[in-house]
Amino acid sequence: MTYDYVIDSYAWIEYFSGSLKGEQARKYIEDEDSATPTIVIAEVSGKLVREIVAGRETIEGRVTRLGFLRSSTAIADLTEDVALRSGEIDAERKREVRRWGLADSVVLATARIADAKVVTGDEHFHDLKEDIVYLS
Repeated sequence: MTYDYVIDSYAWIEYFSGSLKGEQARKYIEDEDSATPTIVIAEVSGKLVREIVAGRETIEGRVTRLGFLRSSTAIADLTEDVALRSGEIDAERKREVRRWGLADSVVLATARIADAKVVTGDEHFHDLKEDIVYLS
């Protein structure tokens, strides 16, 4: 599977909230050749469940948003190659970046394998200018 951009959880959450950063992410989500890693679906799903519990989202809204996510970008599965590359990235980045997460490693590995850029505003990626489109 080929694509130019990998959409991070940060970008999806901003997009769904309708923020200015979400507006910046819109073109990559709606108009560009983009993919969303399965780990991002898990993160966004969890965030939406927390929003339901807090009374800021509905069950139907969650279903609609996740359906849109799945239909508007390709879904990048966690393959063995991505998993192996994620482990390498995770070991390296945890030495350099405080609170770097395995999900961040999966997103970055997915992008690097596809020679794509990560669309994010997550501060953990800030120093990876050649690998990202940073929402600011």
